[in-house]
Amino acid sequence: MKQIKENKKRILILNYEFPPIGGGAATATFNMLSVLSGKKDIEIDLVTSSANKFHVEKFAKNIKIHYLDIGKNDQVHLQSNKDLLTYSWKTFWYCRKLKRENTFDLAHAFFGIPSGFIAMFLGLPYIVSLRGSDVPFYSEKYRMLDILFFSWLSKIVWGRAKKVVTNSEGLKELALRTKKNQEIEVIYNGVDTELFFPNSEQNDEFIVISTSRLIERKGVDLLVKAFLAFAKDKDDAKLILAGDGNLKNSLEEVVLESNIKNKIIFLGALSRREMPDLYRKGNVFVLPSLNEGMSNSLLEAMASGLAVIATDTGGTKELVDSWNGIVIKKGNQKAIFGAFERLYADRNSLLEKQRSSRSKAMKMNWEDMADKYLEIY
Repeated sequence: MKQIKENKKRILILNYEFPPIGGGAATATFNMLSVLSGKKDIEIDLVTSSANKFHVEKFAKNIKIHYLDIGKNDQVHLQSNKDLLTYSWKTFWYCRKLKRENTFDLAHAFFGIPSGFIAMFLGLPYIVSLRGSDVPFYSEKYRMLDILFFSWLSKIVWGRAKKVVTNSEGLKELALRTKKNQEIEVIYNGVDTELFFPNSEQNDEFIVISTSRLIERKGVDLLVKAFLAFAKDKDDAKLILAGDGNLKNSLEEVVLESNIKNKIIFLGALSRREMPDLYRKGNVFVLPSLNEGMSNSLLEAMASGLAVIATDTGGTKELVDSWNGIVIKKGNQKAIFGAFERLYADRNSLLEKQRSSRSKAMKMNWEDMADKYLEIY
């Protein structure tokens, strides 16, 4: 027993996203902690954002979640600059207090900025998990900020880290444009194939599913316009959109002005409990993003047995090929329309792609992801 105590590691994890707040990084962190829960040789404290008030919860015997009140509004899937700055300030001072009360061996920062920046100033050895939006030039919207500020700051944060990790080869390639000699390890996301599984009954309709924030970077506006053109003469076609964002109202107006408004459904943001049933309603999943790391939604859709239409960005080519879907150029409405036409015209090919998606997803799991991080710890 004494030997176990001596070898026990205590890890401080920093991530402003954790369910119900956030997207892919929140899902990855939740599933990683689920695998690491109950491990006798590790203790974990996660410092994250609260959707309402400060509180501390026991996630497992060996894991505590510290929820900091950052004055969050109702947009749990969107983080404003104010949210990130408030989280950074409160987390730094809160973690200094935690350090006085506990002996941490390592900090694990999800997102280079702000979490990696905070870890760097805590004086602990730290690792950084890059998720996408924290990599310079990931989003065209912040290009000038990346040039003037975030590129050199990222170089410093990554350079002082014990390890830098991305969730796809595509994201690694993007990160290397900022710091070409940086050593980067790739650890893929996983998917729960027992929670996400195909519908046992064949669906004869053509149901398209897309789950993402309704913002410009996700390319949902192009998807909606392509589907309106595609579905105007097809009675069995339907598009179901899950997610919220600043484009929602304008997209709903575009649909209302069309003569096929009943074929596009806006569900708003769904809980994780609701997602498996949604995927099982579909035949095709569309990821029209202009930039992406490795999409958890894409993996969940594949595990649910959906054929895929996805833009050539981030980790897409590591998950999608001609066997299970169609990879298209990003920002191209005509390419989305053409992919719909191809899948609709050949239902046998569509079924084959659906089966292949499930087969590919079966090789991806959260246990592998968590074990690789455990090795790093």
